[in-house]
Amino acid sequence: MQNRRDFIKASGLISAATLLLSKNIFSQPLIDFTSKRPPIAERKFSSEAVEEVIKNMNAFLPNKELAWMFENCFPNTLDTTAFYEEVNGIPDTYVITGDIDAMWLRDSSAQVWPYVQLSAKDKKLQQLIIGVINRQVKCILKDSYANAFYKDENKVSEWKQTDITDMKPGIHERKWEIDSLCFPIRLAHGYWKITSDTSPFTSDWKESVRLTVQTFKEQQRKQGNGPYTFQRTTSWATDGVPLSGYGYPVKPVGLICSMFRPSDDATIFPFLVPDNFFATVVLKHAAEILNVVYKDAALANECNDLATEITKALQQFATIQHAQFGKIYAYEVNGFGSFNLMDDANNPSLLSMPYLDLVDVNDDVYKNTRAFVLSSENPFFFKGKIAEGIGGPHAGMDMIWPLSISMRALTSGDDKEITGCIKMLIASHAGTGFMHESFNKDDASQFTRKWFAWANTLFGELILHLQTTKPALLKSI
Repeated sequence: MQNRRDFIKASGLISAATLLLSKNIFSQPLIDFTSKRPPIAERKFSSEAVEEVIKNMNAFLPNKELAWMFENCFPNTLDTTAFYEEVNGIPDTYVITGDIDAMWLRDSSAQVWPYVQLSAKDKKLQQLIIGVINRQVKCILKDSYANAFYKDENKVSEWKQTDITDMKPGIHERKWEIDSLCFPIRLAHGYWKITSDTSPFTSDWKESVRLTVQTFKEQQRKQGNGPYTFQRTTSWATDGVPLSGYGYPVKPVGLICSMFRPSDDATIFPFLVPDNFFATVVLKHAAEILNVVYKDAALANECNDLATEITKALQQFATIQHAQFGKIYAYEVNGFGSFNLMDDANNPSLLSMPYLDLVDVNDDVYKNTRAFVLSSENPFFFKGKIAEGIGGPHAGMDMIWPLSISMRALTSGDDKEITGCIKMLIASHAGTGFMHESFNKDDASQFTRKWFAWANTLFGELILHLQTTKPALLKSI
């Protein structure tokens, strides 16, 4: 069976301040800094704007290893995972995750997101992103509960034999995750804001938003459990949903149920807090587009009203009083008073909330929550000889995800913390020049997924962000 777990290779606290004290703490054998990019003729897509950024970064960075990693990682989505074509004159872009030939709605959005800021000056890049938006719309219209799709709409998934759910041809996996419907709206809205291009906003795009609202309301479970159910024949507990595939019960308080997390692991309590925050933001994004582009006040108001309802429920049910950290956000709740305190490396996470514009980085509850998730009180925060960071059940204990280290830096204003994160990321690539899904806290050569484009692109986004916001810091590493 092909999923993220199939690529696992069997092969003391390090604080940011400690990292600053020793330049050699992460020393590695001599590395040949020859580009790891595919030959030009074998690259799936090329962008003049992206190539210019790489050229400028190579000239800017004195740290040759860091420059090499940026050159490998930032274009990795375009080089290896983005398949662009025009179907009847309409842009269509199929984006795989890397070593799995399937398109996740979440991953594909995140993989191309750092290129959106460059698209205003690169028409070819604009077409690629429009193609992603168009394909995501097709996927959502096929099944708003599915998380991953094939390019071939007639292909039957291997999961068809093990999953008890309404599995249609063309669907790779049908795990219901709120963020699968949030990320495409974020991408479309972000692209529109940068380019002012309204060409992606077709009647199908509007229908995908209507279906998103319908799905969110079904999963508020005010009128029963709704149409979605999922079970899997597996020994992995986190791949199955209990109680006939509906999950543990919730009190219908206005929040949306998510049967799975962004990691594709099953939730414990179905009200996944970061995803519900994400829904409120993208519903407002959708309402803005519906008002300005479509002049559809009725559907826009429906989006805004739902966002308001979810926000009120989050204010009432999403926080708890922690004995050590004070008022913090829970990771999952059920509306009855039960909660799960943890964070997972995959986004949306509690750590990533300011990055996704879900809360202000200076919000007191967020600051308390951040302190919690970056401490030993978070059961999936790991500290070792190589690095410290957040992992999750998906890759197992002691496995840190580079996504979480990049996100820690992207949501930090502290120079020491950011520097420490960059040094840990450099230490984690194990001579490959790329980010991985996860690596062992004590041995970076024990990693999962050598080809995981989202982690590569997010790392590139971080370095590009720091070149703009903290150039002196970046040059000092």
